Amino acid sequence: MAKSKTVYVCQNCGTESAKWVGRCNSCGEWNTLAEQVIHKSPARRFESDPGRRSVPEKITEVRSDKMQRYDTRNNEFNRVLGGGLVPGSMVLIGGEPGIGKSTLALQIAIKFQASTLYVSGEESPQQIKMRAERLGSLNEATLVLAETSLQGIITQINQVQPELVIIDSIQTLFSEEIESTPGSVSQVRECAAQLLRVAKQTGIPVILIGHITKEGNLAGPKILEHIVDTVLQFEGDSHHMYRILRASKNRFGSTSELGVFEMRNDGLAEVANPSEVLLSQQSNDLSGSAVAANIEGIRPLMIETQALVSTAAYGTPQRTSNGFDVRRLNMLLAVLEKRANFHLSSKDVFINIAGGLRVDDPATDLAIVSAVLSSTVDIALDKKSCFAGEVGLSGEIRPVGRLEQRISEAEKLGFSTIFVSAFHDKAIQTDRFNIRIVKLAKVQELPKYLFG
Repeated sequence: MAKSKTVYVCQNCGTESAKWVGRCNSCGEWNTLAEQVIHKSPARRFESDPGRRSVPEKITEVRSDKMQRYDTRNNEFNRVLGGGLVPGSMVLIGGEPGIGKSTLALQIAIKFQASTLYVSGEESPQQIKMRAERLGSLNEATLVLAETSLQGIITQINQVQPELVIIDSIQTLFSEEIESTPGSVSQVRECAAQLLRVAKQTGIPVILIGHITKEGNLAGPKILEHIVDTVLQFEGDSHHMYRILRASKNRFGSTSELGVFEMRNDGLAEVANPSEVLLSQQSNDLSGSAVAANIEGIRPLMIETQALVSTAAYGTPQRTSNGFDVRRLNMLLAVLEKRANFHLSSKDVFINIAGGLRVDDPATDLAIVSAVLSSTVDIALDKKSCFAGEVGLSGEIRPVGRLEQRISEAEKLGFSTIFVSAFHDKAIQTDRFNIRIVKLAKVQELPKYLFG
């Protein structure tokens, strides 16, 4: 006979406990344990089929056929995936509410050149059609299903046999085999595992949309990210127009690619050249602005950094940063105070990365320092100059990777001068560029070149 028992499962990490406790012993979160009833059936003994057993073979003799991919008709999405959707793959897209996950998924469903099954557990078919009309296009090959039962969804997949399945979202699905609420650890884990089994058996690619927690992590058990083939993170501020799609895991491509989108009234538009868009609204006579030659993934981006330095009005200086690590900002200000004799201890310093982007490239250091110096002396920098260098604690300007790619992007966008480290590898051929390259060894040399 089937046996049942009651356990308490952490909704954050999935750890099971025999009794309820206020704080999870595994992840340390408070009030995350929920009661669940688990039915255990008698153990069955499985015997493997001798005709289906795998045998070891030499890696040199393994067949490696060229992988076929589906074109999603979205160049930025294809770029992040590594060239398109792989048959039988499972892609998970996560992001904050209102960032554009459902909009991106619906655009892919409409533009896909084969039959697509769009399953929504959050919206009715009427709402989906209204959103599709707002996006400006409809496709008869796009089938819409409002369903939350996993068994019902799998039944429709087997009947319709679509070329692509989109689930919005995985946290709304529930399996009738598990007695817990939708969105719980057990439900998310079981639903994802069964959808993966369907994808691998039928060869139909599946795109899942996932919610995130208040910490910014994907909601549900960590095993969800291990199950899927690709994990994409949709980033950006909902109050700004630009969105960045990054891959934190990709079994069929590189994780260093990223896609840039612009949120418009008619949906998400691809941004083929983000540098030109981010620099299009620069002012020529304002201080505190410098351009950083960044590398996001493997893509060069020219990003405007803005700084405002003013006298502290309330005694204690403020250090505020938007899009840049505030701890690294404090380090750079300490370097300027100690090495370049710029007294900033009694000043308020505000940093902003234009466009609502968030940058982690160390090459942004030199642009941040230049913007702070420009705002301190209230002298505008040459808008045809850009910066690419990491600043060390001793004031040295350290080299950064892919310098030739940064210089090439700066030259293509019409910059006349780029400031780099003097310690770059001499093998890098900088003579072939028609742009002035200023090599600096220490941050003390920077004011002389900026202000004369």
